Amino acid sequence: MNHAADAGAPDFTALTDLASRSLGAGVIAANDELFAQRENLINPWPAAFDPGEFGHKGKVYDGWETRRRREPGNDWAVVRLGAPGVVRGVVVDTAWFRGNYPPFISVEATAADGYPSVADLAEAEWTTLVARTDCAGDTKNYYAVEDGRWWTHVRLSIYPDGGVARLRVHGEVVEDPRFLTGTIDLVAAENGGRLAATSDAFYSSPAQIIMPGRARNMGEGWENARRRGDGNDFAVFALGRRGTARHLEIDTGYYVGNAPGWVRVSAADVPDGDLEGATWTEILPRVAVQPDTRHRFLTAVAAEATHVRLDVYPDGGLSRFRVWGEVAAEALEEARQRWAERR
Repeated sequence: MNHAADAGAPDFTALTDLASRSLGAGVIAANDELFAQRENLINPWPAAFDPGEFGHKGKVYDGWETRRRREPGNDWAVVRLGAPGVVRGVVVDTAWFRGNYPPFISVEATAADGYPSVADLAEAEWTTLVARTDCAGDTKNYYAVEDGRWWTHVRLSIYPDGGVARLRVHGEVVEDPRFLTGTIDLVAAENGGRLAATSDAFYSSPAQIIMPGRARNMGEGWENARRRGDGNDFAVFALGRRGTARHLEIDTGYYVGNAPGWVRVSAADVPDGDLEGATWTEILPRVAVQPDTRHRFLTAVAAEATHVRLDVYPDGGLSRFRVWGEVAAEALEEARQRWAERR
């Protein structure tokens, strides 16, 4: 079963959210945030609403909300993406904003070296990804993007003012090749890894277990439903670049009564991404794991691969999964060429 976001949502929502705080993104500037802070835009959890919660500035909203504009112009917020990437689609979620949402939005992007200041970005050249278009209230507004270049920052413009609960910027990470040398986490989302398929994501998606850092609670990991029949649950990940795994990390942190009993890891070399006929090589034979524990294992076989499969028996949750190894020489050269294409 392929991982997808919300039922009925466009296919691009299954891609990595480049603007997620979990990936390291930040909302670095906004021209106005009087009613609700800009930082709420990229929180990874859904927006909440308490009808009885008011502050000294009015109703409290879980999102970004500007004051009522009385002069010409529009409001905007700038997001530094958690990793550079190609944007395939944007979601402007106006959940709970019913009489105070922006009727129109646009999205622009730029690619900048290093860590530019807000003043530097004001002088940058911005490219339109989503031209000014309609936006509805209290709903997820989906906008596909056709531009194949990669970016480091996006700007959400709202017309003329209003509130937005969440901004999702779905796409593909473009890895900086300078940080792909030596031993790296081949499956990390920030290195281009992504979830390709899973048997079950009832409570939370396996896509979370390749995010940076350690999970802060069980909600930041992968938890499947309790299995009542035969078989076991699994997740398949595409590595950012083809490489050879040397050791693995399987972290069941915060999973106390619902960790797997055993795990197994396999690898396959499938450059075209067609997993149907893949030949899998076992790099970690089935082994028992403990609850709420960070496990480290050496791989049994040094196999060059593009994908890894994590099997859990019979079910259960994990907080993090790491595949430490080296990127193949030809894959590293491909990364360098891809990076240079934007320059």
